[in-house]
Amino acid sequence: MSTSIVSYLTDAVKKYKASDVFIITGREVSFRVNDLVMTHSELEKSVGGEGVSEGPVMPATAEELVKQIYELANRDMTKYIAEGDDDFSFAIKDVSRFRVNAFKQRGTYAAVVRVITFTLPDYRELLIPESVINLSNESKGLVLVTGPAGSGKSTTLSCIVDRINKNFNKHIITLEDPVEYLHRHSKSIVSQREIHLDTENYVTALRASLRQSPDVILLGEMRDAETISVAMTAAETGHLILSTLHTIGAANTIDRIIDVFPSEQQHQIALQLSMVIKAVVSQQLVPAVDGSLVPAFEVMTVTPAIRNMIRENKVPQIEGVIYSSDTDEMVSMDSSLFKLVKEGKITKETAMEFAVNAEMLGRRLGV
Repeated sequence: MSTSIVSYLTDAVKKYKASDVFIITGREVSFRVNDLVMTHSELEKSVGGEGVSEGPVMPATAEELVKQIYELANRDMTKYIAEGDDDFSFAIKDVSRFRVNAFKQRGTYAAVVRVITFTLPDYRELLIPESVINLSNESKGLVLVTGPAGSGKSTTLSCIVDRINKNFNKHIITLEDPVEYLHRHSKSIVSQREIHLDTENYVTALRASLRQSPDVILLGEMRDAETISVAMTAAETGHLILSTLHTIGAANTIDRIIDVFPSEQQHQIALQLSMVIKAVVSQQLVPAVDGSLVPAFEVMTVTPAIRNMIRENKVPQIEGVIYSSDTDEMVSMDSSLFKLVKEGKITKETAMEFAVNAEMLGRRLGV
């Protein structure tokens, strides 16, 4: 059995166009392609190879492959051996950049490796709407990109950062866990800091970044009340904060932020949030008719009416405002799915499966 991690990762990028590689004892090395997890032999067969199964990965092989990853990353294994979990990234020249989560399962070595491309793809090829990229024109406040894990939030944020970098003379600081896309300095200076490698945690890094003369701060994730609180204060003091949450829909996102705080603080947080929030973009990847994945976007650009709804605890009404709007700056998830059906990119059944209000969308689609 081949035990070269470099050959698996090169195949993942160049042959299979995979998004993830799975090294787990008891199963053949596997790859996620268009959101389906397939074994190495299955994929070899699909690209015209012999497709002979290498058999399940044995514990010794899993250990060897994980150790090879650490060698490529020039990283010490102490944390992994002590804690059983480790997150980091590395690159293979002329292949790609990779993000790794190494972990122990049933006492054996295991890892999932995410493929990160060296060059940021053109947002138009990724079907990211112009109205989302135009959020790069904001000079201060909080812009959130939300959605489930693996829905492309980091890529969308990186495209917004790229637009700022190429068009404005600013200092952009990215705080990521780990760094995904590498941004070269263009009109802006881009300082990229990796959590646990360059700094202790998000809160420490965010507080420190406010003393580094930033204009834009990309915060990989708003994980807890302390991080959210510091981010909102930073947005209040004239910085543009870009971040993510694992929520679907603008109203759910607003609720999630407020609910993170104790009940006695929630009114004050709602007031503060209503003043700093600029936009919420919610996205999910849906299966296309050609077997690939296409993004569907909900876009909520904050208006005075929405600010009032947040302030006055009328968040459920936000959904109705988005639904009844018909502009590029205010698009519901179901309108986005409807458009994808009309363009022939997805089926009606897929649209219904991913709809927020399936009954209403069904009437529009005549289902």
